[in-house]
Amino acid sequence: MTPTPHPSTPPLFIVFNLGSGKGNAEEARRVIAEGCAAAGREHHLFVADDPSQIGKRVREALAGAQAAQGALVAAGGDGTINAVAQAALGSGCVFGVLPQGTFNYFSRTHGIPSDTAEALDVLLNAQPQAVQVGLVNERVFLVNASLGLYAKLLEDREGFKAQYGRSRWVAVAAALKTIARGDKHWDLRIGWRGEERNIRTPTLFVGNNALQLEQIGMPQAEAVEEGELAAIALKPIRARAMLWLMVRGAFGRLGEAANILSITFKSITVKPARGRPDRRVKVAADGEIQWMQMPLTFRVAPEPLWLLKPPPGSAVAEEARR
Repeated sequence: MTPTPHPSTPPLFIVFNLGSGKGNAEEARRVIAEGCAAAGREHHLFVADDPSQIGKRVREALAGAQAAQGALVAAGGDGTINAVAQAALGSGCVFGVLPQGTFNYFSRTHGIPSDTAEALDVLLNAQPQAVQVGLVNERVFLVNASLGLYAKLLEDREGFKAQYGRSRWVAVAAALKTIARGDKHWDLRIGWRGEERNIRTPTLFVGNNALQLEQIGMPQAEAVEEGELAAIALKPIRARAMLWLMVRGAFGRLGEAANILSITFKSITVKPARGRPDRRVKVAADGEIQWMQMPLTFRVAPEPLWLLKPPPGSAVAEEARR
């Protein structure tokens, strides 16, 4: 669906997660208010004091954006951006991002600066462009979706952040502890392009973000930019070998490892190779954990998200990707 025709200066309906990422939330709110006032742009802020309020604020903002032919905007990290994108997809509203997270893979991939004032300038002046969305059982993911060890790692990381704060080093420490503890292996049956294959793996990771795949050294990043998703599964290995894989990924050389399985696709189905075919599993979508019922279908959404972003190759876009 193409976005509903909107004014050249549509009002902004902004879902702001005060708990996202790092930095001064009040300063970010001031920058947004002053920047919109200087541009003569109407804006409405829907503030969530804690994650439990995000869903309600998203619904309120969506209703306002649809009524006013406005833009639906996420101000937060990847989880907040995911929640707002879920509402924006197929709604007829254009989508905008004011990144406030730690890693900001989605915004960086699309050339949106991490600085709030610079991101707001993009939001106020950009034209909507179509961007690819991934779905797992109809749940949106913009960066990645996973089950197994990687999902457990993300779940443990949130516990570490609650105790020690948000930083890259806290995330690394959480990952080391999760991997050292170990996790079970999954026996999965994967179907794609008319074929099925049984695999045994500690984790299945599906990527929809070329920048993240590039940074860990996976050549499938190019396929994502050409309209596919990339699945990565690790062969069963010991904790020490898993730690070595983390090091390779940190240096952008994961794709050279011998114990990696990878495929690219438009759609795959994942089900247990044995046991109950309808078992419930924890799935992480853009860092947010939820229970889903197997079989899982990972696919490219049939329609894009209409994102307010700078033109590809522009100076601001290239700088934001770094």
